[in-house]
Amino acid sequence: MDIFDKIDQLAGEIDAFVIDGAESLEQFRIKYLGSKSEIKDIFGEIKQVPNEQKKEFGLKVNALKTQAEEKFEAVKESISAQSAKVSYAGVDLTAPTESITLGGRHPISIVMNRITDIFSRIGFVVAEEREVEDDWHNFTAMNTPENHPARDMQDTFYIKDSTINLLRTHTSSVQSRVMTSTKPPIRIIAPGRVYRNETISARSHCQFHQVEGLYIDKKVSFADMKQTLLYFAREMYGAQTDIRLRPSFFPFTEPSAEMDVWLGTETESARRLTKGTGWLEVLGCGMVDPNVLQNCGIDPNEYSGYAFGIGIERSAMQMYNINDIRLIFENDVRFLKQFSSLI
Repeated sequence: MDIFDKIDQLAGEIDAFVIDGAESLEQFRIKYLGSKSEIKDIFGEIKQVPNEQKKEFGLKVNALKTQAEEKFEAVKESISAQSAKVSYAGVDLTAPTESITLGGRHPISIVMNRITDIFSRIGFVVAEEREVEDDWHNFTAMNTPENHPARDMQDTFYIKDSTINLLRTHTSSVQSRVMTSTKPPIRIIAPGRVYRNETISARSHCQFHQVEGLYIDKKVSFADMKQTLLYFAREMYGAQTDIRLRPSFFPFTEPSAEMDVWLGTETESARRLTKGTGWLEVLGCGMVDPNVLQNCGIDPNEYSGYAFGIGIERSAMQMYNINDIRLIFENDVRFLKQFSSLI
């Protein structure tokens, strides 16, 4: 029997193969379509076919494979349809369904996503890092003195039996990690959870969220920072929002400032949040201290930059009239249901 007779014989076997269930379907697949199938064995005999017949051989073998594949798929679909009918047997498809309660985003997620989206539109990319950090990236790299109060046990959560590893106290540690691993220009925002050993009350908590921003490049100025933050404030709080920058101090920026937005004093909520002044503090900012750049391997004579940090809880409390920060962390469904319709 020559090779072409073998192909014809195999085609007849494929047609005659009886498939009556999933088990016989699998047997068919292994025999004719598997890695060691009979069709594959015939493919291997092409070297024995005369050159003038190789084209005809290839066409017939491909047709044989197509025949097997079409039969396999057709029977497989038929078996699947029969299984579906059996699975629905005895089920009353007219019975009412159980109601589904749709969830919603947490107010912190809503505000954080909104801030991230605002800065992403002007070229900032999201950078995320670990929450368990080491002392160098959290404090030393960010120009925090050895005797700074923030390093004390009563202000920072250190890992048990360690004076080096801790729960990060700010997302500035993301900045130090990015600066030590990436060459300028750098333009990032770092959203995340941070921890401080503070008394839990209506206005403070031991865990909260920040979005920090960092821009490093040549000839970056304080004016660049002010314009960026003005853009953010007007996208976040309204097109007519006014801002002011007040001198402040942070170890990792020089000069440093705190930015307030004008909420006015017309509403009770605004008066309460601003303590009657009309101005709400929303973030700290400043030009990156040259010592920080040097600590992270960036030449401060060539590059400059600015950084800022936004407290998410304070923004959420202002936007949704939340008067107690503890509500944000209690996971009370009655509280969270109020935000189910928000994106």
